[in-house]
Amino acid sequence: MKKSSIAVSSLLSLAAASVFAQATPPAPEPSPFTANLNLATKYKFRGQDQGNDKFLSPAFQGGFDWSANGWYLGNWNSNIGFTNTGIEMDFYGGYRGEISKDFGYDVGLLEYYYPSKDMAIQFNTLELYGALTWQWLTVKYSHTVSKDYFGNGQAGELLGLGYKPSGRHTGYLEANANFPLVDKLTLNAHAGYTRYSSDLRNARTATVDNAIPNYFDYKLGVTYDLGSGFSIAGAVVGASKRSFYKTYFGGSDVNKTTAIFTLSKVM
Repeated sequence: MKKSSIAVSSLLSLAAASVFAQATPPAPEPSPFTANLNLATKYKFRGQDQGNDKFLSPAFQGGFDWSANGWYLGNWNSNIGFTNTGIEMDFYGGYRGEISKDFGYDVGLLEYYYPSKDMAIQFNTLELYGALTWQWLTVKYSHTVSKDYFGNGQAGELLGLGYKPSGRHTGYLEANANFPLVDKLTLNAHAGYTRYSSDLRNARTATVDNAIPNYFDYKLGVTYDLGSGFSIAGAVVGASKRSFYKTYFGGSDVNKTTAIFTLSKVM
């Protein structure tokens, strides 16, 4: 009797375990879509103010990304201060993969689009880019393939050059480090160099000088992970050649070093 009871009990236990295993739903597949939102005290792009040169020039930013099998597409948007619609819309796509365990690469195309109406200068710019990543360090190069670089050639023409310098072949080289310091705290460091096309660097005539010098930009800060997709960040951001660009942008000191604070959410 005991042996029979033990056998029946064992069979019932195995049956119950089998039913439980079949009833447990499989883990859901991760979504190929992600989204992000940022609220920043200021928006600087390549070290230059995109709103105004005041300490507080709030920027509300956000976008979404789709990725699958290494391919990705995305969009990112921010309010700005130099167009009549006051918005920047970035559209990008590319492919990222691994060379080895610690080394990765990323190649793609990015369009900076500024919807505007009846503006003398159009700022739209198209770039090709390629990046190499090792653990927490990324080196990236972006190359302008559109005819102009953020309207600089068109601005020179309007100022009286008599021709429109080409912004094509302007390049931007950058290095970005996101080094984990302690749990949830990451050090963020960035250095970049803008090298304008030869046309923009030499845009001058006997009466008009609109030559634009190359410049460096930099960033140093930290990011703290708040959990649930939220993070806060603080950084100092700026660029070289302040005097030239202050005159070039009509007295606005767009390259000055400024502290920027950001609250972010990733979904």
